[in-house]
This record gives sequence, structure tokens and C-alpha cells, in this order.
Amino acid sequence: HTTNPGWKPATFAIHNNYYQLTGAHTTTDCNSCHPGGNYNNTPNACVGCHQTNYDQTTNPNHATLAFPATCQDCHTTNPGWKPATFALHNNYYPLTGAHTSIGCNDCHPGGNYNNTPNTCVGCHQTNYNQSANPPHASLSFPTTCQDCHTTNPGWKPATFAIHNNYYPLTGAHTSVECNSCHAGGNYTNTPNACVGCHQTDYNQSANPPHVSLNFPTTCQDCHTTNPGWKPATFAIHDNYYVLQGAHTSISCNTCHNGNYSGNLPTTCIGCHQPDYNSTTNPPHASAQFPTNCELCHNQNAWVPATFNHDGQYFPIYSGKHNGEWNLCSDCHTNASNYQVFSCIDCHEHNQNDMNDEHNGVSGYSYNSEACYNCHPNGSSGGKKLIKKVIINPTIR
Repeated sequence: HTTNPGWKPATFAIHNNYYQLTGAHTTTDCNSCHPGGNYNNTPNACVGCHQTNYDQTTNPNHATLAFPATCQDCHTTNPGWKPATFALHNNYYPLTGAHTSIGCNDCHPGGNYNNTPNTCVGCHQTNYNQSANPPHASLSFPTTCQDCHTTNPGWKPATFAIHNNYYPLTGAHTSVECNSCHAGGNYTNTPNACVGCHQTDYNQSANPPHVSLNFPTTCQDCHTTNPGWKPATFAIHDNYYVLQGAHTSISCNTCHNGNYSGNLPTTCIGCHQPDYNSTTNPPHASAQFPTNCELCHNQNAWVPATFNHDGQYFPIYSGKHNGEWNLCSDCHTNASNYQVFSCIDCHEHNQNDMNDEHNGVSGYSYNSEACYNCHPNGSSGGKKLIKKVIINPTIR
């Protein structure tokens, strides 16, 4: 106080001992806070004086957004309430990544804090439209940016959980780096056919040699996406060698033994020479049977086999001899020469009885060739010259 009458005017240099005056508070008239000169029970909380400011603020709208009334959490006492911070922004929209370092106006242009979008595309539609690698718009990528991107600067790193909507990733494709298929980070016009990426693998494959054998380049016809291309199938095997009968159920290694170079034999004997050599009933090798196995055998199994013994030589599968023998050696007593045969060993005729029965028969002789010459069909009547050819029985 001075000594003026009524103690006025008066100053209050120790005001800060009771309530600190800073910013705009240092220049305001005392009556602004102490209306009518009433210095009793003056509020010491911001909102005690500024409730009207809080209620009338529309950018942003404090009341409708239920902002706390602790004004000091966001404002200083600077004039016009600016600059202001918003430490509780994450209560309304979490700020992460690049969002933590951008200016408020980047999301709230012109200082407008009302109706700011809370979806990525709400602010980044232009980024979506202009993205060319990959071209988001032409590929109809979803606009839920958060499905692939974080808020890191430059949108990187990015994931692409919906890759299977455009190209299914299976097998070895699930563990390769993106750059393995999108070289140099180029995500535009990536091939969607296997050979588009694997032409070199096709060209260099030597077992079997894909190029020289003119294999189709539709890799998926034989391969899956498993690492190392294995296991592989070969549905077009018949284009190179027809698989039928027993060949349809054997493993590839039985014929190829791991070697698919394309030099496998295409004749039966090429694979089955050991079977030919070891067959003893009849003994193919010693009897000098032909090696074109298909004359007697089919690909289902070695037995039963076809052999026109009845039509070419003697009826053993029909007539009286049908079912009367078990082994080729029953008649062919010389394993090294199937032109030698015996009738007498089976029939056990008494020579004297045969001599009497054939008394007067021209050319009669008690031996097998004579029997066959007169009984070429296993019955009486007629003569037939003996065929001197190699016989191909069917029993193994």
C-alpha cells in the first residue's frame, strides 16, 4: 500500500506466494480474476475461471469430446492458449511411428481439430492412389492400410498378409525373401507362372534333361512348390514311354534307379535280361528263345503268358492233352533243344502192343517223331511234317 486515502491504489508484489502469475496472467487486470474487487475465495484451478472458455471451445470441441478440465495438461498461460500440447492424444488416437514427429497441422490442416479421420486411408488416400510399386488402385488392394503397413516412416517395413489373394504362397515360397521374386523391390508385373521365375532351373535341369526331352514348361504339372522340387510326379510319362499293367504300380527307381537322363531302354529285354537269363521253365537262354518278350508275355505279369502252341505245334491246351502235363520238361526232355520231345515217356506204351496195333501201317516206327508224324493233332489220322523251329512255351 501507499499512504493514499483508502489504501488505494494498492499493489501485491507477493502475489506469486499465493498464486503464480505467468504468461497472460501477468498483464491482466486484477478485476478479471477478482471481479468487483472481491479477493476472497478466488479459484486457483484454471477451469475455475475458464469454464466458459472450455464450454465454448469448438476446435476441438472440449465438451463433446469430454476433454478433462485440467487445462494445464495441454495449455500454458500464454495468450490465446497457444501453443498447446495434447499429451493425452493417445486416448483418442494413438500416435506411433512417423505420427509422433509430424506437426499437428499435417493431420489437422488449418488448425481444424474437428472430424479428423481416424482411419489411415482417411488421410492417406492420395498415397494409396499414387502408389505404383505395387499399384494399389489397379490391383484393388484393400484400403485398410494397417493390414500391411505400420506407421514407420516410408511405410517400411511392410507385410502383405493377403498375398494369397493374388498369388498363393506354399511350400518353399513361404520362406523365401520378397526380393527373391520381386527383384530390386519391384512389385509390378511379377510373373504368376512358375517358368516365369524358374526358366533357368528348367534350362539347367539335367536329370532328366528338360530341354532336350522337350518337357512342357508348365512346371506345376509335375512339381509342387516343395523345396528341391521333390517329390515330383510325371503324369505325361506315356508321352515318352507308355506305362501299363505292372509298370503302373512300380516305383520310379525300379526302372530309373535315380537316373532320369532319358537313356533308358524302351524294349522289354533292355530291363528284363536277368529275368530272361534266369528263367528255367522253360530255360529261355539255353533254348535260344527270342528276346522279344512281348511275343508271349504282356505287361500285367509274366504268367499267364500267351503262346500258340496248339496252332503252331501240338495241342497241349486243348483236346486230350489239356491238363495232362505240368512242366514243359514233361515232353521236352532236352532242356537245350526244345525240338526234341518225347511221347513215349508219358504214354508208357508197351512196344510189342504198339507194334501189333500198328501192324501194316506204312512208316510206323516206335519213336516219338514217328508218333507225332502220324498223330499231329494228338488223335488218329493224318500225317504232318515235323516243324524244325524254336518253340516258345509260356510257363516260367
